[in-house]
Amino acid sequence: MEIKSYIKENKDRFLEELFSLIRIPSISSQTEHKEDMVKCAERWKELILLAGADKAEVMPTEGNPVVYGEKFISKDYPTVLVYGHYDVMPIDPAEEWNTNPFEPVIKDDIIWARGADDDKGQSFMQAKAFEYMVKSGKLKCNVKFMIEGEEEIGSGALYGFCEKNKELLKADVILVSDTSMINKDTPSITAGLRGLGYIEVKVTGPKADLHSGIYGGAVANPINILCKIISQLQDEDNRCTVPDFYKEVIELSKEERELMARAPFDEKSYLDITGSPSLHGEKGYSTIERTGVRPSFDVCGIWGGYTGEGAKTIIPSTAHAKISFRLVPDQDFNVITERVKKHIEAIAPKCVKVEVMPLHGGYAYVSPLDLPAYRAAEKAMQKTYGKQPIPTRSGGSIPIVAGFERILGTKSILMGFGLGSDAIHSPNENYPLQQFFNGIESIAYFYEEFAEIMKK
Repeated sequence: MEIKSYIKENKDRFLEELFSLIRIPSISSQTEHKEDMVKCAERWKELILLAGADKAEVMPTEGNPVVYGEKFISKDYPTVLVYGHYDVMPIDPAEEWNTNPFEPVIKDDIIWARGADDDKGQSFMQAKAFEYMVKSGKLKCNVKFMIEGEEEIGSGALYGFCEKNKELLKADVILVSDTSMINKDTPSITAGLRGLGYIEVKVTGPKADLHSGIYGGAVANPINILCKIISQLQDEDNRCTVPDFYKEVIELSKEERELMARAPFDEKSYLDITGSPSLHGEKGYSTIERTGVRPSFDVCGIWGGYTGEGAKTIIPSTAHAKISFRLVPDQDFNVITERVKKHIEAIAPKCVKVEVMPLHGGYAYVSPLDLPAYRAAEKAMQKTYGKQPIPTRSGGSIPIVAGFERILGTKSILMGFGLGSDAIHSPNENYPLQQFFNGIESIAYFYEEFAEIMKK
């Protein structure tokens, strides 16, 4: 049976199995979901075994468990290590969801739920493509699965897990479905990911909230000060003002910029997806460049003082902000984080106490286009979509991918099928059924193409 027919005959079962994962609220950043993390890992173990793995187990780490599974066929065959994650982002703001985020709904041929795309939907494509290859007798690769539960909080425990299990995780390539395509009609392969630094800033003024009438104008307001600090971190051209922030950034050549400019970009569609009235970003660069090969600097959250109903006239004791900076190749997130920390401390006035706390980070990653696995992915997607995929650089980050290369010495291929309209990390996350099914098909073809290339 060919892959298209297999998908058609089994699609209802595929979806119900996926929904069994989605219904588990595996939010790694919230401690009240600790038991859900284990429950989701156990369900993944069951599904990997169901798909045809010889064995699967839930392995402990210093954080959330890792699900490991494998199918060994022959020492003469190449080995593919499939990576995915079962943790998801919080649902906030909950009131903006049109459906229950953990009760998946299919409407207009789209799955609506938290994790529908990122990354339960995408990683589950891997399991079903593997299932087809096993049951059809076409699998000519050894396959290992490593599904973690901390990607959305930096994969902290996975680094140590990889260090301790280098032999277990040995492979010719790591296959990842956790990225996106240019659009549903333009296949693309992510050949690079930005790195990431993430900090929390706490500004403390008085020892307790004060009456703004009695003390206003005489005591520093931490929220006012925090806003002033943040306003100084970017200039009028939207460049980060931290000294040496761009020191290691490699400028693209004219030829490279021209090549990137060939990728289709529809400004109207982009603005429709984002809901923004106009484009905005670092002066002198295109949107594709701003989100792929240039660093960025963003405040992700800011809070403090009274935000309840009605008025409460106070000078708050503290103010907080969470800030992320996306990084590009040659920028070390540890170095950049320290530069940002020192700069914020340097511009902070003495009338408040400022604490800068690094939370997590990761390195940028680049996949050479001449890798055998890249060529296999290219051929596979061309079979599904009828056109050659375009190599792109993603603005997002999967820090552990660069970690795999440093710890395991293994390159990763990023075959993602998400779309810009999927609202990952936002309310009303979704994933088109066609992308889900096309992903299963393409990944099955990948195994065929990779085995053939590695045999030559």
